[in-house]
Amino acid sequence: MNRKGFSGRKPGIIGEEAFRKYAVLVPVIEVSGVPHLLFEKRSGTLRRQPGEICFPGGKLEPGESLRACAIRETMEELYVRRKQIEVLGPGDMYLSPFNLMVQPFIGTIKDYQDTFGTDEVEAIIKIPLEFFRTHPAKTFTSRLIQEPPDDFPYEWIPGGMEYPWVKGTHEISFYQYEDTTIWGMTAQMATSAVKLMERYHMI
Repeated sequence: MNRKGFSGRKPGIIGEEAFRKYAVLVPVIEVSGVPHLLFEKRSGTLRRQPGEICFPGGKLEPGESLRACAIRETMEELYVRRKQIEVLGPGDMYLSPFNLMVQPFIGTIKDYQDTFGTDEVEAIIKIPLEFFRTHPAKTFTSRLIQEPPDDFPYEWIPGGMEYPWVKGTHEISFYQYEDTTIWGMTAQMATSAVKLMERYHMI
């Protein structure tokens, strides 16, 4: 028994194979010497979440690290070169109750010239980082309810069909900056990233 190897293992996540895995970059750029967070408005022609506000990023490819995924997607979507991107470190992972796992990385983009690919991006949005420090997100709580399938074996569990299922909740956050609404997981990742930058004295 390899106890030493086991004691030093990095814990996994039970059921992780069922999650769709994504990575994003939370980009900090300078605008007239003032740090801003850079967001994208997704193209209205996209099948998923058209017109919504997000960070650059996308789905993990086979054999790719999450960090490499965030960098690759940022380069593809914003038409920037690898040397313009500096990854400062990982943010906290976002786990959705809908089988979605997103790993953010906090970084900077140097000499960004407002470029982007119109296939995926309709526009870019720059919001002063200070806005997120001084304007807390508005958060609403949504209820999650268990709905077992029709063939669920109720006879195998105590109480059968009267089993007292635990009801979960899911927080949905919003930021409103001028005429831009940032919500959902992007809002929560922005909140988390700004708190991490404050904690580690990056801002």
